[in-house]
Amino acid sequence: MSSQPKQLQKLLLFQLTDHRQFGLGTLKIREIMPFRRLSRLPHSHHAIVGTATFRNAAVPVIDMAAAIGYPALSAEERAEASIIVTDVQRQEIGFMVRSVQRIVEADWKKVLPPPQALGKNAFITGLLTLDGALVQLLDLELLLARVYPESLNSQDVLMNDMEIETLRNTSILLVDDSRVARKQLCDVLDRKNIGYQVLESGTAAFEYLLDSSAHGKPVNILVSDIEMPGLDGYELTFKVRDNSQLHQPYIILHTSLNSEMSLSYAEQVGADTALTKFDAEELMHAMLIAAKGRQQKI
Repeated sequence: MSSQPKQLQKLLLFQLTDHRQFGLGTLKIREIMPFRRLSRLPHSHHAIVGTATFRNAAVPVIDMAAAIGYPALSAEERAEASIIVTDVQRQEIGFMVRSVQRIVEADWKKVLPPPQALGKNAFITGLLTLDGALVQLLDLELLLARVYPESLNSQDVLMNDMEIETLRNTSILLVDDSRVARKQLCDVLDRKNIGYQVLESGTAAFEYLLDSSAHGKPVNILVSDIEMPGLDGYELTFKVRDNSQLHQPYIILHTSLNSEMSLSYAEQVGADTALTKFDAEELMHAMLIAAKGRQQKI
C-alpha cells in the first residue's frame, strides 16, 4: 500500500442554543428539512416530540437540546427549527435543532477528545476549532441510549463451547471513542468470559499494536470504530496495513454509519470486513471467522 485514498470528512454545523456550535458527520445524515407538523407519540421519552413522515415512513423526532439537558425548544422556536434526519445504528431518527448553519470539511487529526473533567455524562466525543469557534461533536450513541435505554440490552449470542474457547485463545483489541459503544462491545465478550483489551482512540490503539507485536504478543483481531478524534478508523487501518514490520490483525471496522459509501471505503483501506452497529450476533460471527482463519494458518 503506497498512498492512502483520500477520504473527505465533512461535518454539518448547527446550533442548539444561541451560543454553542455542534457538529455531526455528514455520512450519518439522510436529509435536512424545515420543521413540520408532527404526529404525537404518547408514553414516550420527554425529548421525543413526535413523528414525521419521511419517504413514506414514520420517523421519531427528538428535540436534541432537551435530550442532552438544555431547555426544550418553545413552540415559537420550533417554527424556525430544522429536522436533521439521520441513519444511525440501523434506524432512521430525526433530530430537531434550533438552526442549521453549514457543511465544512474537517481534519479529524485536529479533533481533540473531550476533557475528562466533563465526566461520563458529556454528550460529546470530540472538540474542534473552526474559524476561531469551538465545535462540539455529539455522541449520538450516548444520546440515543438515554432516550431509548432498552437499546443497551444487547441480546446474548448462542455459541458452543468450542467456539467460545476459540475466541478465548485469541488476542482481541476493541477501540471506540463512545462510552456506550465500548460498553456494548465489552458486554458481549464479558458474557462469555472472553478476554480483550479496550481503548478509546485510534492513536492509543496503534501504539498498543506496535508494542504488543514488538513483545511477541500480537493482536489477532482489531475491532475499531470509524469516526474517532485524532486517528480515525480508516487511518488506523491504513497505518496498520502499511507497516510491514507489524503483525497483521484481522480488522473489523464497526460503525454506527449505515451507508454503502463508508463500508466500501473500509475495504479500500484494508479492513477485512465492516459492520454496522449494533448486532451482537453479527459481530461475534465476524470475530469467529477471524479466529478460525488464524487457527488454520498456525
